[in-house]
Amino acid sequence: MRKITRSWVLYDFGNSAFATTIMAAVLPVFYYDVAAVGVDENLAASFWGYSQSIAVLIVAILAPILGAISDYSAAKKKFLRFFAYMGMLASILLAFVGEGDYLFASLLLIIGTIGFSGGNVFYDAFLPEIAKEEEIDKVSSAGFAWGYIGGGLLLAINILMILKYEWFGLANATIASQVSFATVGLWWFLFSLPLFRNIKEEKKQRVNRERSYAAIGFSRVASTIKDLKHYKQLLIFLLAFWMYNDGISTIIKMATIYGRDIGIDGNSLIAALLITQFVGIPCTFFFGWLATKISAKKALSLSLYIYIGIVILGYFMTSAIHFYLLAICVGMVQGGAQSLSRSIFGRMVPENKHAEFYGFYGISSKFAAIFGPFLFAFVGQLTGSSRLGIISLVVFFVGGILLLKFVDIDKGIEDAQRQTAVNEKINIISK
Repeated sequence: MRKITRSWVLYDFGNSAFATTIMAAVLPVFYYDVAAVGVDENLAASFWGYSQSIAVLIVAILAPILGAISDYSAAKKKFLRFFAYMGMLASILLAFVGEGDYLFASLLLIIGTIGFSGGNVFYDAFLPEIAKEEEIDKVSSAGFAWGYIGGGLLLAINILMILKYEWFGLANATIASQVSFATVGLWWFLFSLPLFRNIKEEKKQRVNRERSYAAIGFSRVASTIKDLKHYKQLLIFLLAFWMYNDGISTIIKMATIYGRDIGIDGNSLIAALLITQFVGIPCTFFFGWLATKISAKKALSLSLYIYIGIVILGYFMTSAIHFYLLAICVGMVQGGAQSLSRSIFGRMVPENKHAEFYGFYGISSKFAAIFGPFLFAFVGQLTGSSRLGIISLVVFFVGGILLLKFVDIDKGIEDAQRQTAVNEKINIISK
């Protein structure tokens, strides 16, 4: 692996700690037990859900603008550094959140999520520049795999720190949790240094812009939406994806605080998330193999049926053993569902519009991901029961499965090929 490729992969190794320790595992428990102390129990879970929805909404609005900046400027490195430092700083400041500081914690979660997701826009944009065309898939997969490892490794260290805080000279588990937030910022910073040092901005011709980056970004999204009328199967698949992916992302973000709300020990919840992290690595490869045997669509549908089982198990969950089972089940299907979704989408995208359509794929899924945490939070607040909030997520998976049944992938491939030919003819005529 070349030096620049190693540097790119190491950034994923570092920033994935934010996704594991802060978004999924330690902060949700800390938020419930410490930051939201004195707040009604089911409201604590609801406030966490609303914070997640606000963060995703802001990221979704920013994404087209950041994408335009990435494409039209020669300043990707500067913007990557800016957003990465934003996420690192928010992580370190979480160490200063104390009892009752749930608003401060929510604010830092939102800022950190913007930094994490905003940085990833520019990080992803460097991939075609640091990898040859024939090795892009390999390098991308390496980043994904090492992200799992890096995020899981620091989470394991943080779990040990919280469980055995006296080994680290800390007074209690609360202080250990606060220190763990700071370690995320430092870990992220340490493993971003090789990329910041070694990446060179690809020189671009200066483009004279008559419009703002915001106008360019949103006009490109509008153009893609207009083009979707030519790709009926792709559109149906996108609707299905928006439904079930919202359910998946909500489970990732809300599982830990939900478990705490129904009385499961915080350390058990954090340990279970570590299990999910490492179960996910081999199972993602398994679903890739399964797709070659029974078709990608059937393998994806199977993963969604398992998710329905996960939500039902979550509703009836009463003990740490149940949560461990749930964590194993999520690890089995999480990576498979996401990787198969990306590959099915890619098959139905026209050859000359990969970047445009994948950009829309990412942006639209962020907008769709607002509704799951909001529904969880709203139902929990309305009924006073987070159990009803978690069971409400069934609607996303059932809706996704039903829509997926109407997707004809072979027909979608034909649509893409036909429209590619049409676009090529138009380009020739216009020249």
